[in-house]
Amino acid sequence: MAEKSGGSKKLLWIMIILVLLSSAGAAVAIYMVMDQRDDGSEDAEMQQAMELESPIFMRIEPFTVNLADDSYGSRLLYTGVTLRLGDEESKAILEEHMPQVRSRLLMLLSGKQADELTSSEGKQQLAQAIVDRLNVPLTENQPPLDLREVLFTEFIVQ
Repeated sequence: MAEKSGGSKKLLWIMIILVLLSSAGAAVAIYMVMDQRDDGSEDAEMQQAMELESPIFMRIEPFTVNLADDSYGSRLLYTGVTLRLGDEESKAILEEHMPQVRSRLLMLLSGKQADELTSSEGKQQLAQAIVDRLNVPLTENQPPLDLREVLFTEFIVQ
């Protein structure tokens, strides 16, 4: 009987050691997972901070333009444009050269026909054409503009 109880005690000790080892392994695994989450959340926080930077908008006063004649005769476009820029330097360049900016936009818009501008696709193409036109340097040795988006805040074709 003494041998039987000694074997039971050994078995009990082996089980206790196994439970302790598996608990320690689980604790290490949990620590590793939590540590990885912390690293990822720091990266995510930095990325969110970068994304949460205030956007830079530049409003261009609305204009009225005579459109190119179409089957309905002479038509008008009244539009307000706001540019979303990536940096303050681009905004300063555009503000400094606003007469050239407005002239380029007027020339571009006056060459369009009303049926080109009334569809959603036509407005998207116009926005891209504005980006292309404004990305042409306004002066010698001008750094490239960081023009991200053209927003139409007012748009009436009559």
